[in-house]
Amino acid sequence: MANIARPPRTVEAEINYLGPMDSMPYFYAKDHARDNLMLEKHCVGIEDARQADPAPSLEREGFTLVPHRSEVGDFTDTPTVESIYPREIEVLIRELTGADHVVARGTVLRFVRNDRREAFVNSLPAGFVHVDVSRESFDDFAARSVADHPDRGALLAGRYVGLNIWRVLTPPPQDMPLAVCAAPSVTEAERVTGEARVDGVGIEEFRFGSSLFRASPRHRWYYYRDMTPGEALIFKQFDTADPEIVGCPHVAFADPGAPKDAVPRASVEIRAFAYWR
Repeated sequence: MANIARPPRTVEAEINYLGPMDSMPYFYAKDHARDNLMLEKHCVGIEDARQADPAPSLEREGFTLVPHRSEVGDFTDTPTVESIYPREIEVLIRELTGADHVVARGTVLRFVRNDRREAFVNSLPAGFVHVDVSRESFDDFAARSVADHPDRGALLAGRYVGLNIWRVLTPPPQDMPLAVCAAPSVTEAERVTGEARVDGVGIEEFRFGSSLFRASPRHRWYYYRDMTPGEALIFKQFDTADPEIVGCPHVAFADPGAPKDAVPRASVEIRAFAYWR
C-alpha cells in the first residue's frame, strides 16, 4: 500500500493585522498607552511546519528551523549572554548560508508572564503582524553593522540579508508560539511603513522604521509545534538578492490547543545581517 502524505496539522487562531489608518502607525516597547495603532483581529489557519513536505527553507519560504544548542545557561544574565550568544549565532548563520561575513547583535528576551517583563526592555511577545524593519531601516542597520569593517564598501555593494533568530527558553508545549508567514505569499501592497519606538526606564528612546501588514487571504501561516530550547527558528527580514521579498511577517498567537497548565512561554531573539562580497 502506497504511503499517503499526512496533511499538516493546522490550528485556527486569531492574530492582529493592521486596520485602516490615515496616519503613520507607531508603537512603543513599554508604554503602549501611547501607541498609534488600529488593529483588526482575523482568524487564520496556521500550519505545523514540522509536518510540511517539503520542509520550509530559508531560500523558498524565507524561514527554517535548525537544531542549535547554546552554551548560555541563563539568558537573564546579560553580560554572559552578550559575551557568548552573538558569536554563537554568527557561526550558525555562516554555516547555514555560506555568507562571507555575519554580524549578530540585539539580544531580546520576551515573556508571556507580566511579572518577568519589568526587568527587561521590549520584553512583550509580538502582538501584531510585523517585520522588525522597514526597507529604509533595513539598509541603515546593514550599513551600521559594518561601519568599522575594512571591506565595508564591498559588503554593502554585494548581497546582504537581515535575519531574526528566535528560540524558546521554556519547555513544550508553548501556550503562545510564534507564527511566521511564508515570504512568497506576501506582497508590497500589504506592507505599511510604521515606526518602532523603544522606550524604558533609564534608556534613551530609540526610533526606527518598521513594517506592519494588512490582512490578505493569500498569506500562508506556519508555526513549529512544541519547540525546544535546542532549536532555532530563523526567518528573513529583507534580502537584497530579491527586492520583491517583503520579509517574513510574524506574530505571537495563543494556541487554542495548549493545555491550561502549560508553562508560560519565555523566548530569546537576536537579529543578524549576513553579507556576500
